[in-house]
Order: sequence, then C-alpha cells, then structure tokens
Amino acid sequence: MQLPRWLLGSARRLILGSAEAALCGLKSIKGNCDNFCTTVFKDVTYKELKNLMNSKKIMLIDVRETWEVLEYGKIPGSVNIPLDEVGEALQMNSKDFREKYNEGKPSKSDSLVFSCLAGMRSKKALDTAISLGFNSAQHYAGGWKEWATYEYSEKKQGN
Repeated sequence: MQLPRWLLGSARRLILGSAEAALCGLKSIKGNCDNFCTTVFKDVTYKELKNLMNSKKIMLIDVRETWEVLEYGKIPGSVNIPLDEVGEALQMNSKDFREKYNEGKPSKSDSLVFSCLAGMRSKKALDTAISLGFNSAQHYAGGWKEWATYEYSEKKQGN
C-alpha cells in the first residue's frame, strides 16, 4: 500500500518541525525556532562575561543550589536562583521577585546570562528561559569553575 503524497509531506513537516523545536530547546512547536537558534544559544566566554558585567547590561543568574553558593562563593553581581526555581521565578510578579531575590525582575527583552558550576544546569535554565519567551538569554558554559580559575590566576599574577 502506498500512502498519498500529501500525507507523506505532512508527516515529514511534523517530524522535521518537532526535531527543529527539540534542537532549539523549546517546550512547544508552536513558536518560531529561527529567532533562537543562532544568537540565543551562543555560549558566553569568560572575557565576554567580564565585559557584560562591567557594562551593567545583563542580569547574571547563578542556578546552583544556595548551599553551593554559600560554601564556594559566587561571581560578583550574580543573583542566586536555584535551577528548580528558575521557571517559577521568571513568571513571578515583580514585587514577589524582588522580595525573594532582592533584585528587580527581568523583562523578557532583558539580557540574561545563566551560570552554574560547569555549564550543565545553566544550559537547562537557558532552555527554560527561552521557552518562557526570554529571547536575549545566554549561558556561561565555563561556570563557577572557570570563573574562579581565571579570577584567582589574575589575582596571583597581580601580586
């Protein structure tokens, strides 16, 4: 039995559309992935993050658990929102966000950079943010490990 050509085309579009959405980390195939796949998924390097932090044009969100931040330290200026809270936090009203995280809630057009220990959790947080419409989100794949290595190395050389 041969399937009609129109049915094959529909099935192909459905499969390719689903794969494209999955690759882009979207929760739904209703959005347009083309806007996200090139710029949003760009990893931020250590030097780029330093420049962004100096420009004060981003919100850096550390998605490690609070105990990790307290025990090991954090990138100065970052806001700790554990990974399990990211989705809910980005949907909070501004007042509740400020009360819980002591920062202004980012808008969907604000530049966000997610970080964690080594890039795994920050990538998941990035996927969550993008699925919620935060189109200018990125992640620092090097995470706290890379940041601390560079920072302590620079301080040592400066002494």
